[in-house]
Amino acid sequence: MLPSASRMHILLVEPDGAARGILQAAASVFAHVESHGRFDTARARVTLTLFDFLVTNVRLGDYNGLHLVYLRSPGRGAPCAIVYSDNRDPGLAREAQRAGAFYEVGTCLPVTLAAYVTGTLPVRDRRDPAISDRRVLFRGGRRSWDHHLVSRPR
Repeated sequence: MLPSASRMHILLVEPDGAARGILQAAASVFAHVESHGRFDTARARVTLTLFDFLVTNVRLGDYNGLHLVYLRSPGRGAPCAIVYSDNRDPGLAREAQRAGAFYEVGTCLPVTLAAYVTGTLPVRDRRDPAISDRRVLFRGGRRSWDHHLVSRPR
């Protein structure tokens, strides 16, 4: 465990208590985690407190987690953010990139959270809307199980 003076401060917003517990346990190894289950309490924390990272579910009842990302004002709030959802959505990924946030699938987040938070970001990363998310690109070519589709001379 890192000394408390050098530990990062993460604001985690997840309405589901079980999922919030899993993410909090995963992140508390390398950071101090403040978790909230409601948009209104998280909104107050985003606008009033300094955080190193904002990690939020996109679905927060009547609100969208991207609203929290947009509420971060320059010099206040989390400089980096991760928005996640239950399934991969290319449109949501592009919207998160435009807002300056990373986009991830919630089931992958407990494993990848450490890489996002403790890793150093390259000059251009996936938050840059000029860079497309390669995970959504078409990957052409034949797959090994397509061999039965090829007509063979008899």
